[in-house]
Amino acid sequence: MKAERDVQRRLLELAEVDAELDRVDHRRRNLAELTEVIEAEKTTNERKDAQIAIQTSLDDLERETKRQEKDIEAVRAREERDRKLLEAGDVSAKQLADIEHELTTLQRRQSALEDDLLELMEQREAVEKNAEHAAGELAVAEEKLVDAQRRRDEAVADLDTTEARRRAERTELVGQFPAELLDVYEQQRKLKGIGAALLRSRRCGACRLELDRSAIARIAATADDEVVDCEECGAILVRTPESGL
Repeated sequence: MKAERDVQRRLLELAEVDAELDRVDHRRRNLAELTEVIEAEKTTNERKDAQIAIQTSLDDLERETKRQEKDIEAVRAREERDRKLLEAGDVSAKQLADIEHELTTLQRRQSALEDDLLELMEQREAVEKNAEHAAGELAVAEEKLVDAQRRRDEAVADLDTTEARRRAERTELVGQFPAELLDVYEQQRKLKGIGAALLRSRRCGACRLELDRSAIARIAATADDEVVDCEECGAILVRTPESGL
């Protein structure tokens, strides 16, 4: 296959554009900022789950406190009723004994309920402190998430800009090559990742291997408009005064 020397050299421009597009694609798939966002989202979700668990505990304690207070009020109401009966003096001896026994029982019951209520209030106070701490941790996690998302979006925007510019350059470049040459280049690029490379100091710019004497002799004997390739990797070799032929 033949192609003018200048046309062959423009393959290096195309190869450089494709190399940068590959770098953009690799960077996009391995974006450190994306990993940071994922980690920040994980931490934020963990903080949210912790806050929900603490709030659930607070809600349970609140319900239990109200129930306890209601029970204490019921005991107090029962005690007040019994004392009024005693004060009225309109009860039999047996009723008097029963009321006095009940009052003693109610006092013990009220004391136990109040102790339980005090314990519940202490527990709620401790959980409320945990809730404040969890809210602070969640706020910090959310702030870090927002920052990570911002940096990710900026990185993606930069990649999008570079990719759009390079694709426009590529579209302009590919129109300058004969279809046969471009097809060989594209097939090699699909197969090995690099379609064309500079032959510099007898070394292939694609596979980085130095060509042996027979390969160099073969290339040196080939006309300038003849397209040659690397025997090792198959990339189109572009010859210049740097090639060492």
